[in-house]
Amino acid sequence: MRQFGAIVLVVEDEPVQRMGLIAIVEEAGYQAVEAADADQAVAILERRTDIRIVLADIDMPGSMDGLRLAALVRDRWPPIEIIVTSGGRVPALERIPARAVFLPKPLNERRVRDQLARFAS
Repeated sequence: MRQFGAIVLVVEDEPVQRMGLIAIVEEAGYQAVEAADADQAVAILERRTDIRIVLADIDMPGSMDGLRLAALVRDRWPPIEIIVTSGGRVPALERIPARAVFLPKPLNERRVRDQLARFAS
């Protein structure tokens, strides 16, 4: 399997969805790190400096949803690229941080792989 060196933090509260996202990331040749919610994701980002991309669901329980997490990532870790997803609401364009991308669920695996490749290059 090809490794591009990019490490992707997958943030999804639904275990089956998270496993599916991790499979897409790993099958595309990237390394996946997982978090079940935004708080766990922030803790990982505070400990690790090798995360290149955050792939996060918008609709998550906890202290912040995926859009708030994306805004925090853009503010605290500007070089990290962000992909946000949702099977429900489509966020208003102004709520998506600069350079971040929104992909609706159900996810098109090719679009996810293409976006990962774009961000990893």
